[in-house]
Amino acid sequence: MRIAVYCLFLTCFAPLTPLQAAGEGDTLQQIARTAKIRIGYREAEPPFSYQLPNGEVTGFSTDLCRTISEDIRKSLKLDKLDVEYVKATPATRFILVRGGQIDIECAATTNNSDRRRIVDFSYPNFMTATQFLSRKQDNLKSLADLAGRSVTSASGTVNIDQLNAVNREKNLNISVMPTKTNEEAFALVVSGKASAFVMDGILLAALAATSENPDLYALSEETLSAPEPYGLVFRRDDPAFKAVVNDSLKRIFTGPAIHDLYEKWFTRPIPPNGMNLNLPMAAALRQAYEQPKEYQD
Repeated sequence: MRIAVYCLFLTCFAPLTPLQAAGEGDTLQQIARTAKIRIGYREAEPPFSYQLPNGEVTGFSTDLCRTISEDIRKSLKLDKLDVEYVKATPATRFILVRGGQIDIECAATTNNSDRRRIVDFSYPNFMTATQFLSRKQDNLKSLADLAGRSVTSASGTVNIDQLNAVNREKNLNISVMPTKTNEEAFALVVSGKASAFVMDGILLAALAATSENPDLYALSEETLSAPEPYGLVFRRDDPAFKAVVNDSLKRIFTGPAIHDLYEKWFTRPIPPNGMNLNLPMAAALRQAYEQPKEYQD
């Protein structure tokens, strides 16, 4: 799927200083040569990145990357910049970024030290903690309640690693059921094949809210981790591309645009079915926007 980027919303900022040379970074050099940027997206990860029934890719992270793409177009003095959306899953995202099939992944990817060894991250664009989702009828309130049960999580995520670690440390005898996608994991809970689904709290809330019967599911108060940041993902050792991404985000985060963008995706109805997460901006996230900086855990 390709679209031409001309004047996208949230681009009411002063233009970037033109790059001294497009070849400062491999990614910028390639974008300048091809007049195309490849954005990684998720098929169903609302409100961050997902595909509407008509095929349009949308979401909070997608909107951020559209603005970044327009800033890159201006910096490189291109008449137009095509955007190619490349589908990625939790299991394939880093492979596609490192292999050059994706220039920047714009979804919901947790930034941690292990991952920074293989890819690089932008300034944090959201923060969330790992929780579990279950059916209310099962009355599962704590991690201890999951002992001896089947619990699912998507392969290639921080969450399944945390689940396995807790399972070992607490001797819970949980049968861990890996899946390729979050949708598959949620379906296991819906069918009763899994007692719980461990994932980022915000993604669990969104999956429940978009299901046929949202009231059937409960989100745990207990967490498997402290809040961790999401970031946009790109290749390591490309300082020029990283700088232009973070400069663009800094303008968004420290200006009025971030408040409109946040409200659009987290406190108002979103397509296609009018789901509303009703999630006010947390104090820690507000501080991260006001003072953007690289995350180092």
